[in-house]
Amino acid sequence: MRLGGRRILVTGAASGIGRAIAHRFVQEGAQVALLDRVPIIDTAIAIQCDLLDQAAIAPAVTDAAARMGGLDGVVNCAGADLMQSLEDMSPAAWQRIIDVNLTAPMLVCRAALPAMKAAGRGTIIAVASGAALRPLPNRTAYCAAKAGVVMFCKSLSIELSASNIRVNAVCPGIIDTPMWRSSWEGAPDPEAELAMILDRYVIKRVGQPREIADAALFLTSDESSYMTGTAIAVDGGRTFH
Repeated sequence: MRLGGRRILVTGAASGIGRAIAHRFVQEGAQVALLDRVPIIDTAIAIQCDLLDQAAIAPAVTDAAARMGGLDGVVNCAGADLMQSLEDMSPAAWQRIIDVNLTAPMLVCRAALPAMKAAGRGTIIAVASGAALRPLPNRTAYCAAKAGVVMFCKSLSIELSASNIRVNAVCPGIIDTPMWRSSWEGAPDPEAELAMILDRYVIKRVGQPREIADAALFLTSDESSYMTGTAIAVDGGRTFH
């Protein structure tokens, strides 16, 4: 029960990595509020909120804190991808990726700070991406947004250190989620596309959501009490290969 007594908000919790993190945290004793743009019906505290609706974010976070009786942690996991060349990308498409991946986590954190400061401690985790550490072609908006998330965490960790709030990022590689599968299953030769992707990795397999959840658990638990401002790559060796 490494998170016994903790009250944690997880965004993007309806599926994939966010769902795995929420389940893992509950197993470790946390009370978890789930926030997503689609309804979630298998939890007592589920809040529907589209993170592109910036005005809705603060009320949703405040509601989560009120329903849990406080807030000790945030995991920003919601995200969106875009595979498109810069020449073909509209300014609106670029802005959507920045808004979902970078601006929304900032707004979630800002809304969560009063409750976390009142608790006297806190942890903030951002699920960034290996694309924040090593670029990919035709993903300029996504890479820029996720790199921004990493630096946001580093800067915020300094700002919040006096409030006993730690801020870290997890940078996943390819993880078996609906969003990732959609990036290669529609290719003309899906098997060849997957083989090309795996060739970039030292560990020649796709990661599982639970492996990212374990990293988020470590960074949220007291086992990582001397860590802040870090960006941990959980990416099968992609970053250096």
